[in-house]
Amino acid sequence: MPPSSGPRKVSERTSTAQDAYARLVAEIRSGTLRPGARLTETELATRFGISRTPVREAIRQLEAEGLVVHQPRVGAALRALDYAEVTELYEMRAVLEGTAARLAARAASQVELAELGAINEDMAAATGNAERLYHLNKQFHAALLDAAKNRFLVAAMGAIHKTMLILGPSTMEEAERAAAALGEHRQVLDALAARDGGSAEMLMRGHIEAAQRVRLRQFRARSMAGPPP
Repeated sequence: MPPSSGPRKVSERTSTAQDAYARLVAEIRSGTLRPGARLTETELATRFGISRTPVREAIRQLEAEGLVVHQPRVGAALRALDYAEVTELYEMRAVLEGTAARLAARAASQVELAELGAINEDMAAATGNAERLYHLNKQFHAALLDAAKNRFLVAAMGAIHKTMLILGPSTMEEAERAAAALGEHRQVLDALAARDGGSAEMLMRGHIEAAQRVRLRQFRARSMAGPPP
């Protein structure tokens, strides 16, 4: 009697749903899917070349994470943040990442500090490559968070980063902002190397607040462009 194919089918369906989820997240981050955009199972299934079931599962996962909402007479749509919510999001980032920098000044090993410096140097070498800058910047902040050695802080930042996907393209796409971020990183690294927690926290807060100003300018520009089609 041939073995049952049930578990394999479940595994394949799960993998396909994860792929659909990853593609949706990528389109949200790139700005291909803008806040307020409808997520229609049929259209997405056709575009991704898969059945509606994994698409439905991917949308449900996004809904559970707070990135998708159900609107009357519209259905599933990418959540839209208002100006106040964007401000609040960055305020929490400043608090949490500032705390991470203060803790890292005390707890980071020399290996971790060296890795942070190497990532920032890689960023300097990637000037003009917005996609690589985005990923390296993400690595820098993740490495700093790990160096703080506080699992509850990591969990809190995870929720913040997930919500930030709704904001679309990174501020690293602006050359002026990318250059400024490199300098701000170096100042934080100097404070970490000196084991000066107070300065590290202040500088990291300033770094996040500078990104916030750029993000709010982008937000206003998108708002003036009108709702997605």
